[in-house]
Amino acid sequence: MAVARVTEIIASSKKSFEDAVAAGVSRASKTLKNVEGAWVQDQKVLVKNGKIVEYRVALKVTFVLADKD
Repeated sequence: MAVARVTEIIASSKKSFEDAVAAGVSRASKTLKNVEGAWVQDQKVLVKNGKIVEYRVALKVTFVLADKD
């Protein structure tokens, strides 16, 4: 039986929401072992002078906890 944990991270990109999600998952995978999935909990943009300058996502990342021997 596997046990999983969910953690929340926030990632950003100057390009798009998709790029922000990819950056968040990539970074989470460097720190967390056994990342199995992620879902977008929230999206928002940072606006300056009427233009979008940054895309931000709040992600819930699921990873399976390793068995302790």
